[in-house]
Amino acid sequence: MGGHVVLDGVTWRPFGRREPVLRDVSLSLGPGERVLLVGPSGSGKSTLLRAIAGLLETADAGELAGSVTIDGHPPGIRAGEVGLVLQEPGSGVVASTVGRDVAFGLENVGVPRADMPAAVTAALGAVGLAKPHDTPTSALSGGETQRLALAGALALRPGVLLLDEPTAMLDPGHAAQVRRSVEGALTAYPITTVVVEHVLGPWVDLVDRMLVLDDDGALVADGPVHDVLRDERGRLLAMGIWVPGAPAPEPVAPTALATSSAPDRPQDLTATALTVERTTRLVDGSTRTRVAATLDGPLAPAPGSATALVGPSGSGKSTLLLALAGAIEPATGSVTSGEVPVGELSSTALAARLGWVPQWSSSTIIGRTVLDEVLVACRALGADTLERLVRARALLSDLGLAHLENADPRELSGGEQRRLAVASAVLHRPPLLLADEPTVGQDRHTWAAVVGLLAAYREAEGAVVVSTHDPALIDRAHTVVTLEPPPPPPVEEQPRRVLAAHAGPLALLLGALVAIPAGIVPGHWHTSLVVLAVQAVLAVVALWAGPGRGPRPTGRLRRVVLRMLPGLLGALSVGWSTWLLGGHDTTTAFTAALRVLIIVLPSAVLLPLVDPDRLGDHLAQRLRMPSRPVVALAAALQRVHTFGEVWSEISLARRVRGLGLDRRRPVAVVRDLATVTFGLLVRTLRMAADLAVAMDARGFASASRRTWFAPAPWRRPDTLVALASLVPVVVGVLLG
Repeated sequence: MGGHVVLDGVTWRPFGRREPVLRDVSLSLGPGERVLLVGPSGSGKSTLLRAIAGLLETADAGELAGSVTIDGHPPGIRAGEVGLVLQEPGSGVVASTVGRDVAFGLENVGVPRADMPAAVTAALGAVGLAKPHDTPTSALSGGETQRLALAGALALRPGVLLLDEPTAMLDPGHAAQVRRSVEGALTAYPITTVVVEHVLGPWVDLVDRMLVLDDDGALVADGPVHDVLRDERGRLLAMGIWVPGAPAPEPVAPTALATSSAPDRPQDLTATALTVERTTRLVDGSTRTRVAATLDGPLAPAPGSATALVGPSGSGKSTLLLALAGAIEPATGSVTSGEVPVGELSSTALAARLGWVPQWSSSTIIGRTVLDEVLVACRALGADTLERLVRARALLSDLGLAHLENADPRELSGGEQRRLAVASAVLHRPPLLLADEPTVGQDRHTWAAVVGLLAAYREAEGAVVVSTHDPALIDRAHTVVTLEPPPPPPVEEQPRRVLAAHAGPLALLLGALVAIPAGIVPGHWHTSLVVLAVQAVLAVVALWAGPGRGPRPTGRLRRVVLRMLPGLLGALSVGWSTWLLGGHDTTTAFTAALRVLIIVLPSAVLLPLVDPDRLGDHLAQRLRMPSRPVVALAAALQRVHTFGEVWSEISLARRVRGLGLDRRRPVAVVRDLATVTFGLLVRTLRMAADLAVAMDARGFASASRRTWFAPAPWRRPDTLVALASLVPVVVGVLLG
């Protein structure tokens, strides 16, 4: 049995940090050992997991010293020998269906296609996720998604399994499901396992050994788990470790400099009973709308009060907070500030009324340094005074972030970023604070600091609304609002596929590419108009509902028209410039505009029908393209639909801090759009980095002979689409 891990003097200092995150860590893990890795917030626990996996430099840059070996060789030499499950549910999903996602690692290690279904079924069974292989990954709950990630890691039969706070963002019920899955999986697959968690109690009986990192990233305790908890109890409590059986710490009041006077204005935000819907735009341009949250009664947070939104994962707590912040307009009910709908408030008016702590603090960072980030709202509201600067530094000190004042906030740990978000939300003294899981990822000391700051905020007549699974935080709330998961939407009969959707991705791509010569060949606008008419007829045929049961698909024409709008603008631009530069020749200008439309129309019809997973299969298997860029492209396309949500998050982060769009000033609009676009780029790169870590942890980086879960056949519909796409070219040639 493999899985012997040895670290010798491992030190890691990310670029942008003065001090190492890990400091001279040396240890040895025997095959089959189950280890609990603990430490204060920011002590380098997640970093140590990535070091063991050999993935430190996959997504981050820095200085690495020392060595890591697994069974005598560097990690990553054997594809799939280390499995890594990340904290955020869904961050490692690489495919659109459950079966393909679990099979991803099997493909990387060259398992024959015929053997994959049984291996996938066995891995799913080991984690208690008995789902059909064609179940969409987007239909899974947070707990199910974490179990899917665990199944994907176990399918490879790794020698080492690394779990990075796998239950931190889950409610107690889903967290217990994941722990039971881990226990059952380790019984079926006895492998070396390292678990990172802040809350130790539920994991103690599942592990044999405990490792403790201190604030400096040094290993300071190592031994049998119960011995370490007994012998080092006082030291662990002093370090802020959540020792089982120890009562929750008392909140620590912030210093006098950090506390604030009463908010500058009264709290007047209220909500009626609400129904909130979320719409997801898919790659093909279609949308899916579902009820995401329901508030059964009115909500009017009073000054000095604390309201806790509780409920299982997926009950809509985060969505309800977004609705209260004006980011989502409710389908029924209303959220108002006085008599004004909160969504209609200007950016500065909204910032003056509330502060917001997002669920994922890393996604909404604006400032270049930690201190800049805290001061964003104050500067936007014109309150960037010396007194606020002093208070900002005091807040950072109270929250254990003073030594990071000049650091890049994007390089902080998850717990540090969350504390930074709390400080940024309260410094400008809004009357209402909306905080999404503000205590996740905190040790005892930082938890006491965050809860103490929230208590001081309430004592200063601020109102607090939090979504949380933290029982100690719930106990301190004046009002508890329990949300239930919305009922699943009724099962509707799937609409019939359009005729072109029966073709494979290569035929669809060919149909779009052949439009280029079809646009170039005609020499006169008469011919171009005929070619465009032929394309329009073919488009109608391509989008005609195919045979079979089910209703006709709706919205086909509308989606094509919407996708054609950029092409229409391009055609007008080309026609105008040709007319302007070509001696005002209307015939030539009209011909040029028609050529653009001929080139664009097939893409608007066919490309949205391309399935990313099938595209990767066909590019690699039929065209023999290199698997690494092909698979990376398919995985990236699976996440295109999330860009709208990311854009909304970034826009809300700016709006709620006084930096929203000022539509009265065109220059400001352009500047703000550029800033949000840059933020989207940064967040996308971070998502890509996390995805790269998840993919490489399943053998993608070291795959030398890759196989494929699904075949890539060329069928009759592919031939028909290819032949039909040539018709406009032939018409253009014949008519000259």
